[in-house]
Amino acid sequence: MPEPSGRPIRADARANEDKLLAAAALAFARDGGAATLKQIAKDAGVGIATLYRRFPTREQLVDATYRYETARLAARTSDLLGELPADRALRTWMSQVLDYLAAKHGMADTLKTLLRNDERLSSQTREQLTGAIEEFRLAGITQGVIRADVPSPDILMALAGVTLVAGDLHQREQAERLLDLLMDGVTRPGVGKD
Repeated sequence: MPEPSGRPIRADARANEDKLLAAAALAFARDGGAATLKQIAKDAGVGIATLYRRFPTREQLVDATYRYETARLAARTSDLLGELPADRALRTWMSQVLDYLAAKHGMADTLKTLLRNDERLSSQTREQLTGAIEEFRLAGITQGVIRADVPSPDILMALAGVTLVAGDLHQREQAERLLDLLMDGVTRPGVGKD
């Protein structure tokens, strides 16, 4: 992301931005709407002036954190596919989606306004997450562990349904069970069964 002036961002400024966005995601997940910018700056190991220089408003920080976390989640596919068979990689990624949503809940009010005012943000998020699922799906089809007849957008919608009905932190066990049921519908018959 370039500076507002259009100049490229310096490497040290980029590192500070990454630390701020990671700290913001953790703070929003942990403290919800009560997360303070002062605490986020402290958790990132930077001064509050650094936070305000890069993100002059809370809304700008929420927007950047949302985009950062979405991109980070979508980028996890390669690492997971390098470590696990595609079906297990997808299931692990789905649990990470639950963590991602915990941060979103802490930004919910501001995020609703941002998404309402920027239709592209919602469609970009959907495209990134569908693209990630498609990587898992294609690898799983090649490996013979994921059904070819279940399109990635359907998997995303089913995942969204799980998070809608069991997305709160106190419902994590139920959400994990629902993800297991979803995976039963995505994997080929007999895969992962004893």
